[in-house]
Amino acid sequence: MAVGSMTLVQIGLALSVPLFGEIGPLGTVWLRLAWAALILLVAVRPRPWRFRRPILLAAIALGVVTGGVTMLFMAAIARMPLGTASALEFLGPLGVAVARGRGRRRLLWPGLAAAGVLVLTHPWQGGGDPLGIVFALGAAACWAAYILLTQAVGDEVAGLEGLAVSIPVAALVSTPFAATEITKALTPHLLLVGFGLALLLPVIPFALEMSALRRLTTAAFGTLMCLEPALALLAGLALLGQVPQVWALAGVALVVAAGLGAERAGARPVPEEAGPEPYVQFDPNEAEVAATPAACSRD
Repeated sequence: MAVGSMTLVQIGLALSVPLFGEIGPLGTVWLRLAWAALILLVAVRPRPWRFRRPILLAAIALGVVTGGVTMLFMAAIARMPLGTASALEFLGPLGVAVARGRGRRRLLWPGLAAAGVLVLTHPWQGGGDPLGIVFALGAAACWAAYILLTQAVGDEVAGLEGLAVSIPVAALVSTPFAATEITKALTPHLLLVGFGLALLLPVIPFALEMSALRRLTTAAFGTLMCLEPALALLAGLALLGQVPQVWALAGVALVVAAGLGAERAGARPVPEEAGPEPYVQFDPNEAEVAATPAACSRD
C-alpha cells in the first residue's frame, strides 16, 4: 500500500507540472483538492458529528497540514527538480522514523541526511533556489505532522471517513491562496484533467497511506518513505525529461540511506484482530449500535 501510494503520488506530481503555465502551482493544488473533496464527500458521505471531539480536531488538523504540504511542495517543484524537492521533503518522514525508532544508532542518521541535503543544494556554490528550499523544508515539517495525524485518525475512525473530512478542509485551506487562479481552472478541459489528477493525488494515495498506517508503526512507515526520492527522480526523468546530475544522485542516495538506517522494524505492536477500540456509529434506522473495527483495511 505504501509503495503503491508513493508511486501514484510521484506520477500525479509529474503530470501536474504542465498545468503550472495555465493556472500556476497553487491553482493546480486547488483544482486537485477541490475534486478530491467532492469525490470523497459523495462516495464516503462522512458523518463528522459522530467523531469524538479530539478525533474531530485531529481530522481538521490533518486537513490543514495536508493543504500545507500540498501547496508548499507544489511551490517547491515549480522552482527545482522533482527529485531534489522530494529528497528535501523526505526529511519529514525521516524525522518521524528517527524520533520513533529505537537504539543509539538512529542518532547517526540525521547527520547522514544532512550531508545528503548539502550535496543536493550545494550552498557553497550558490546552488539551489533558496525559496524553493524553504518551501520544500516547510513541506517536510507538514509531512511529519501528516504521518502522525493520519495514524491517529485512521486508528480511531473506520474506513475513509477521516480522509473524507480532512480533504475538504485541505481544499478550503488552499482556496484563499489560489483565489486569483480559480476562475482559470474552471474550463471544461482543466476540470476533466483535474478530476483525473485528483484520483492520482490525493484520493487513492492518501487512502492507501491511511490503510498502511493502520498496519505499520510510524517509524516503519517513515522508513518506507525513503523510496520516495528515488521514485521522484524516475518520474522526473520519465515524464518531465529532468535528467539528474551526478551530485543529485549522490545526495538522494545519502538521504535514502539515512531513511533505511533510521528504523527497520515494521509491524504495529497491537494485533490486527484485537485492534484499538472500535469506532462506534449510530444508525437511526436501526435499533442498535453497530461497532465497526478500526483495524479494517496516505500524499
